[in-house]
Formats: sequence, C-alpha cells, structure tokens
Amino acid sequence: MRTEQEMMDVILGTAQNDERIRAVVMNGSRANPNVKKDLFQDYDIVYIVKDIETFTSDHSWVDRFGERIMMQMPEDKVLPPAEEDGRFVYLMQFLDGNRIDLTLVPVEKMGELLQPDSLSVLLLDKDGLIGELPPSSDKDYLIKKTTEKQFQDVCNEFWWICMNISKGLWREELSYAMVMYEQVNRNVLIRMLEWKIGIETNFEKSAGKFGKYFKDFLEEEEWDTFVATYPDATYEGIWQSLFTMCDLFRKTAIYVADELNFKYPYADDNRVTDYLKKVKALPKEAETIT
Repeated sequence: MRTEQEMMDVILGTAQNDERIRAVVMNGSRANPNVKKDLFQDYDIVYIVKDIETFTSDHSWVDRFGERIMMQMPEDKVLPPAEEDGRFVYLMQFLDGNRIDLTLVPVEKMGELLQPDSLSVLLLDKDGLIGELPPSSDKDYLIKKTTEKQFQDVCNEFWWICMNISKGLWREELSYAMVMYEQVNRNVLIRMLEWKIGIETNFEKSAGKFGKYFKDFLEEEEWDTFVATYPDATYEGIWQSLFTMCDLFRKTAIYVADELNFKYPYADDNRVTDYLKKVKALPKEAETIT
C-alpha cells in the first residue's frame, strides 16, 4: 500500500506538471485534525482546472494515479442521474487499498462550485485564485442545536413512520418495512441521539456521518440499546427491534425536551404505541384493526 507521502506526491506532482490544473484543495477526513488516521481514509481532492473538456473527453489520464479495482464517475451515469452542475468527479479505488475521490472544478465556475468548507486545506495555488484559508477544523460539522419546531417535526415523523413499518410487517412486505425502518426512522433516531450528544457536549463535538462516532459518546447501556435496534430478517425480530427503537427514541426525546424546555408529544407516543401492539397481535385473517 502506498504511503501518504507517495499518494500526495502523485496528487501534487500531477497538478504541478499540468498547466491546466491551477489549484489543489484537500477536503474530508484527511483535512480534519480531530480524526485519527487509518488505512481506509480517502484522499478527497479538488483540482481547479482550465479546459475541463480536455480531461473529460478522454478519461485515461487518471491512469497515472495507479492501478484500480474500479472507478465510478457520477457525472457519467444515468442512474442515479448526474447533477450536471459543471464539475466532474472520479471516484477511484486502487488495488493497493488507497482511494482518491477527485473532483474537477472549472476555473470559471470556482466561485459557484467551490463552496467554503471548514475541512479544507489549500495544497497548491498557482495563480492565487483561492488565497489564504483559515486553519482546517470540523466546525461546519458540529452538532447544531435544534429548534422546537425541528424537534416536533422529528417526533412527528418517527411516530408516523412506525405505523408504516407495522403495516409492512403485518402484510409481510419485508422490503417495504425495512426501507421505512432503516432509511427513514433510523435517520430520525440518529438525529435525536445527535441532539442529546450535542446537549451533553455543549454542541462542540461531531458525532460523525450517520452517527459513526456514537460509541464514543453514548453510555454503555445506551450503546447496547442502539445496537439492539438493528434487527435480523425475521418478522418477530423486526418487531422486537422496533419496540426497542421506540423505547430508545422516547427516552432520548424526553431528555432533549426536558433539557431544552420543549414539549414532548406524549399523546402521539401513547396512541401509536398502543396501535403497534394491536397490529402485532392482529391475526392474518383479521378484517378490522379494532
């Protein structure tokens, strides 16, 4: 596996030797002084370029970065559809284990596409296009304090989606139930836990993307409960994990509400919880829920 120095040499060497590349910025975890380095960290690199079409008309130029396992070019895809905002991205996973996420930004669209980000390190600026950047920090990624409206909306979403999950479980529509569970309510639970962590850390910490640092912040019992919200593929297992998720969401949301002087929607919670219990006990031949 190439070392960090070897990777930076090829990234910067390519830019220095190509007159079309006018500036280089590094973003992401490698620009974050608070993140422990490991072998899976990507190199999130932005090249500010002239004549972007001369790069994108023949993609073989990226071969200089190393032998790849595979490459993805989001702007060259139909599904999911490309953003078509003027930038071009190469996501490259190399055989030696390294990965570069390389974004080309046209000089003429730099002001529009190169948005300020606290995790940014200027590596090269041939023309002074970018100027001096402040020291890199994760301040843009710290947990932000919620408003009461946001809190109420998240509570409303959680308890509403619980009923969708219960419907999918009773019908034995596994994929529907799990999309509702993991892609909707999982994110809602994560947000509520982030707010709790924010309160406990004075909103001066980041819990990471999708709560990937939760284990560092949650008490052992809370973490074990969070883990227990991940179900197996059995309907009974999903039901049990759903009730565990409800318990964790309730406990966390009440804490957030008490700390921030919000009102927790006890009535919604109680009615939906009763409804879930009814649906779980409902025979398959039932013709009415009540």
